[in-house]
Amino acid sequence: MPHIAQQLPPTSRRVELHTAPHLNQAIRERTEAEVMRLEQAEPQAIEARLRALDAEWDIERRLQLNASVASTLGLLLAATVSRRFLLLPAAVFGFFGQHALQGWCPPVPVMRRLGIRTTREIERERYALKALRGDFDQLPGAAAPVPERVRAALAAVDA
Repeated sequence: MPHIAQQLPPTSRRVELHTAPHLNQAIRERTEAEVMRLEQAEPQAIEARLRALDAEWDIERRLQLNASVASTLGLLLAATVSRRFLLLPAAVFGFFGQHALQGWCPPVPVMRRLGIRTTREIERERYALKALRGDFDQLPGAAAPVPERVRAALAAVDA
């Protein structure tokens, strides 16, 4: 009998797997267009875009804030208006649990239509820009000692 974790989609792809293919394609095309725009750009333009990517909120962060606000609102309304408003935080946390397991909850399709990306999609653009900037060009070859190669690779990723 397979373990339940083996039946769930991978964490890094769960939102994309539950997003309409045309929306995933639109997000990929927007990323590609941005990288193409910067392919011949000055280093300062790439730096500015990398800073913008650092500030971009991924879908997980937006969902966390959404759940927090909706739950707090439900609790406040339950305390001041009617206990029936306790259904709101209960529903929010039920859907949040579903999102954790499957990558889907009611706000996800709306956010994806708005072009909100996953961490993986943001990082895809980041590493394409780093590659264009040459961050990985100077990595030591196979003849270099393994610890040196590993440290250089990690430093290029961290840059």
